[in-house]
Amino acid sequence: MVSVKSLLLAAMATVAYTAPTCQPAFVPTLPKTGGPRELPPPPPSFTLKKIAVGHGIQNYTCIDASSSPKADGAVAILYDVTKFVPGTPKTGIPQALWDKIPSALLLKPLTLNKLAGSTYGAHATKPFPKEEALKLLGFPVAEFLGHHYFDINSTPMFDLSKVGLKASVTKLDGVDAPANADKGPLKTGAVAWLQLGESGKGLSTGLTQVYRVITAGGVGLKCNVAGAGVHSVPYTTFYWFF
Repeated sequence: MVSVKSLLLAAMATVAYTAPTCQPAFVPTLPKTGGPRELPPPPPSFTLKKIAVGHGIQNYTCIDASSSPKADGAVAILYDVTKFVPGTPKTGIPQALWDKIPSALLLKPLTLNKLAGSTYGAHATKPFPKEEALKLLGFPVAEFLGHHYFDINSTPMFDLSKVGLKASVTKLDGVDAPANADKGPLKTGAVAWLQLGESGKGLSTGLTQVYRVITAGGVGLKCNVAGAGVHSVPYTTFYWFF
């Protein structure tokens, strides 16, 4: 006959064997430039919602050949790379491969609808082509996530239409890109890394802050080269959404 004590010991052993091991959830950390000052991190209470790689153009206006280029908005397509962050269980890719994504994507022809007669400019009213996944040689396929653009009031917007998130933002902080950052096809330089916060215009949905990090290309041409008028410069970057 099996004793009550034996049954209790067997039950306790089974519970101990089958109890799941509690592992802390993997939380990616923002990259750093390695410069004298870094972008401030988001508050601990904020949750990382998505990470995207963006491919598009930065626009600039030159009044004349002797002026400095004035930033005049941007247009980009966003692709979801959240699950590929190095360290992510099962789907994370090597850090070296991850860091190369912006530079590799910058070599890919722009898929924006072109402005007639412009090398890089996008169509003024219909800049975005049909929604497609990003297929970059040597990298996992990244699904389409949304668009980045400036609205009629020149407010930066991020519309992550595939997941119902939207950010209307203003600049909170910025630091120079590392000296060794990819300067882009025009060799003008990489745009700054930015911390962007909610604009207060009531246009955001589910997002409070956006970071632009690991930039490649995007710095405007000197006006004595570009000439008077608007010119566009291709760029790529990672966007982190909180």
